[in-house]
Parts: sequence; C-alpha cells; structure tokens
Amino acid sequence: MENKAKLTFLGSGTSQGVPMIGCDCAVCRSTDPHDKRLRASVLVEYCGLTILVDAGPDFRQQMLRENVRHLDAILLTHNHKDHTGGIDDVRSFNLLEQKPINIYCQDYVLNSLKKEYAYAFAEVLYPGAPEIKVHVISGAKEAPTDGPQPFEVHSNQLEDTLIWESSKGYHHEKPVITPEMEKLRATIIPIQGWHHKEKQLSVMGYRFGNIAYLTDLNLIDDCEIEKLQGLDYVTVNCVKIGSHYSHFSFAEACAFFRKVGAKQSYLTHISHLLPGYNELEALLQKEDPTFHAAYDGLVLR
Repeated sequence: MENKAKLTFLGSGTSQGVPMIGCDCAVCRSTDPHDKRLRASVLVEYCGLTILVDAGPDFRQQMLRENVRHLDAILLTHNHKDHTGGIDDVRSFNLLEQKPINIYCQDYVLNSLKKEYAYAFAEVLYPGAPEIKVHVISGAKEAPTDGPQPFEVHSNQLEDTLIWESSKGYHHEKPVITPEMEKLRATIIPIQGWHHKEKQLSVMGYRFGNIAYLTDLNLIDDCEIEKLQGLDYVTVNCVKIGSHYSHFSFAEACAFFRKVGAKQSYLTHISHLLPGYNELEALLQKEDPTFHAAYDGLVLR
C-alpha cells in the first residue's frame, strides 16, 4: 500500500496489566522495564491523522507518558473494560482542542458505551461531560463473507468548535473549513475476528496501510486473513503458552503470523503467565526471526 503508518505501543499488557495487583511471580517482580505493561492500546499516525486504538483504564497515563496533545479519532476493538475504561478522559482533549472526539466501533460496542457512559449520551449534557461522536462500523456479521467494510476517518478540524461557558458547558460553533483540512482523511480497513471460538464476541482489528493491529482474538476466518496480505507489520494477542478460551495460545499466535506472512510480527496483550520479555523474545526468535514481543513505548514505522 502507498501510505505508510507509524504505530506506537501505548500498552502491551493484558486486562490486569503487568505487574498484576498482589502477584509475586518472577514476571511481576521483574525489574526489566520491558515487563512493565499497561493495558493494550496503540497510537497510529497515518495519512496526516493521529488515531488511537482502544482507550482503556490506563488512557490518561499513556497520553501523559507519550505527551499526546492531539487526537483525530478513537477506534475501539470491542466493549471490554480494559479497552473502553478510559473514555471519560477524552474530556481533556475536548478542552485542549475545543473539538469533540470521533469514536468508531461496532453497533454492540455503542450500546455498551451508552450504558456505561449514559451521561455522555444524554439529550442535555451535564457541563463538562465527554463530547463524543460515535460512528458505527458496518458489515460485521456472525459468519462474515465480505466482512466489515472499509471506512473513512477525517481530521477533527472538520468538527464543530466547542466553546466553553462556565456552569453551562459547551456550545457548538461551525468551523471555517479549508481545502487543506478536507484532504486530511484516511481509509481504514477493519478486520473482524472473534474473542471466543464459539463466535460469542466480535472483535475488530484495523489495517492502516502497511501496518495492521489486531488483539483479543481466539478465532479469525480465512476471508479476513486475506485482507492482511502484503503487510510490513502485524500484531496479535497472546496471554499464555497453552490454550485459552478467549485468546490465542503461543502456538496459535505463531500460526497466525505464518498465515499472514508480514515482514515483522509482534505479540501484544501479554500477561504475566508468559515468560519475561527476554525469554519470550528468545522463544519467538526460535520460531521465526521475524517474530517479536511488543513492549510499551515500542515504535513501528
């Protein structure tokens, strides 16, 4: 693909992070900074846009650590709290950029957000509530043939300007849009997988030109893997060496990497049940020199 992306791992850990609360295992006690893993999330710079994939409970810490001051959109993979628990903190970007945040997700994820963040969807917003605009990704099916359809993400400069009024909240003003602002758009290819082999929970991965980010998979149909051909980089999840009801095992993740055939492949959503970084990297290198373990702060470009 013509457009190149840059991807930064904001978090490479599983739902409880590493170290896990109260755990004294060797990985949780490790002093290697590679073994300090926040909840899984990445920041992607693509076609002039800055796009976040997942906003979990560590969202605020991740934004501060990487000094992120601009977001055009958030893409959500699914509705689990370790991927959506930081949505309230978009309020800081509302105030900083004077723009709402565009969120892209599946329909069932939107329904979850409406329950968990009901105050952000009220007819009259409480002053200071998150200002978000949710866009539903179309085409996800229980047994996909063509699967979810590509969609366009645009610059947040095209959104209404938020003007704060003390004790009243924001009112919206239409922006002055220039031809340069209109050009800031990117087409994203969604990749549907499953968080359970019985297809009980649909999870969306995303391809940004030469990079694809997938996580929380336990099953993916061959028709979706076809969309991942010709990549420079691909990621996928693994929480333990052996089998797991909702995540790839080590062997399954390696088999996925071989099917995709990217130039470089990275494990993410890593738990303390896997070896520490150096040992895990050695295991992956034994499988294939192009297989690696991701870590917080790693940049792919």
